Amino acid sequence: MRASQSLSAAAQAADMDASQPIDLEHLRRYTLGDPGLELEILGLFVEQLPITIGALEHATTDKEWGMAAHTLKGSARAVGAWQLAALAEDAERLTSNADTGTRAAILRPIEAAAGEARAYIATLALKI
Repeated sequence: MRASQSLSAAAQAADMDASQPIDLEHLRRYTLGDPGLELEILGLFVEQLPITIGALEHATTDKEWGMAAHTLKGSARAVGAWQLAALAEDAERLTSNADTGTRAAILRPIEAAAGEARAYIATLALKI
């Protein structure tokens, strides 16, 4: 898979809720609108981001890469981080012959989207 192909899923994610890195309405369906629970879940998400992205960065096998990408996709979807989830899905779809350059190219937008999500979550914590 080429890095340019990864934009298709990310572009589709933009249609879901392009205005914010986290879809709070999605998250509220699972927290029943409890702001404390929302922050707790988002805090756990933020704590896990560097671990999961680090697992992608340090993956030495296709299996390790796939597991880390799948984990990131699932956690991002759970909190409504659609852009990040789409990028993680693209990473998960990389073929077994993907070279380190291709993986690095997909990691850059993942790291950027994760940074946006972290920054947005930090602003939410200040509001409550």
